[in-house]
Amino acid sequence: MQKFLTLFGVLVFSLLTACSTVSTQDIKVETESDSKVNLAAYHSYVWIGASSVLNDPEEKWQPTEVDLAGDIKYLIDRELRKNNIFGVKDDADLGVAYFLGVDMDAMQLKVNPETETIVLENVPKGALVVALVDMQTGYVVWLGSARADIAKTFQADIARERLDYAISKMFKNLTSKGIFK
Repeated sequence: MQKFLTLFGVLVFSLLTACSTVSTQDIKVETESDSKVNLAAYHSYVWIGASSVLNDPEEKWQPTEVDLAGDIKYLIDRELRKNNIFGVKDDADLGVAYFLGVDMDAMQLKVNPETETIVLENVPKGALVVALVDMQTGYVVWLGSARADIAKTFQADIARERLDYAISKMFKNLTSKGIFK
């Protein structure tokens, strides 16, 4: 179980890891919310889940001592606090969950610059989805997603910066729409 948790942590951070510089151009963030729900009316939340799926048959990444799951939770907690929604143990308005998927064997068609021919190339991909669930009804009232290319090797500092960017942008999209006040 400890090995799985360590691997899960590595996957979360490596989800958004770039090659050698901190670039966020490839990170695509989208959000959706229920137009009938006033998210400004929510003031408390509780964590209801986290899950991940990894496709890495060649074990290209090695586990590190980084607590990636904890860092993702921290970033989401921070963004909710910025919007006056605070974590509680009981009777929360919202439930928070996230899902991470990483595919180290993802393939993509690319143009070879030397021959100008189209070739199939390995381009590892990752995605992070964050859901806010109304605890009274059980319905998802907000969903944020980020997808990106990821590096074939893990660099903790770059991964942290890219995760911070993606999660901040998810919740910024909400505030820019005036959903949270």
